[in-house]
Amino acid sequence: MPSTSIRKFDYDPNTKVLSVWFVASGKHYEFLDVPIEAFAAFNSAFAKGRYFNDHIRNRYAFRLVT
Repeated sequence: MPSTSIRKFDYDPNTKVLSVWFVASGKHYEFLDVPIEAFAAFNSAFAKGRYFNDHIRNRYAFRLVT
């Protein structure tokens, strides 16, 4: 299902970096040391924004990509 808050996302299993682009702000963040299991659950979640807020935001270190 398309998300109203997340424009797109990508995951690099070698570095465990989850990249997320947001709709409203247009900003791109990288979340660090995200386990493959967390990404797999996020990828398969019906409501990506809800899953992100409940399981990724505030749980992993992140950086803004400029």
